[in-house]
Amino acid sequence: MERDKLLAVLPENHPLADYDKVPLSALCDEPFMLLEKGSKAEISKVFERNGLTPKVHFTTRDDYAVMSMVEGGLGISMLPELILKRIPYRIVTKEVNVPAYRDIGIALKSRKTASLAIKRFLEYVNHRHK
Repeated sequence: MERDKLLAVLPENHPLADYDKVPLSALCDEPFMLLEKGSKAEISKVFERNGLTPKVHFTTRDDYAVMSMVEGGLGISMLPELILKRIPYRIVTKEVNVPAYRDIGIALKSRKTASLAIKRFLEYVNHRHK
């Protein structure tokens, strides 16, 4: 099981971009773009665990739509760190001041019979966390 951090996503020059770690409560003061994939998103659970409720102005299953809206100044968000690698958007990402992550699991019948693509992916994941 691997952990992928959930990061605050802000427009460039946003006041919260100056923080080393953004207070989760500060994310509740602005319009929030919620990425909702699955019955209960990891992002929603982070707020619930901390007794907070963001001002959700838009909910989507498309992480690129979230990044585009944040870049356009329509609000702020949280997204998984893996999604935020090498993106073309002019946005700022910051850790939040509470534990925020999603667990990623990989299940396969056998490493020996796995395709080359799967073997390369497993190498990447293992290397990333060493």
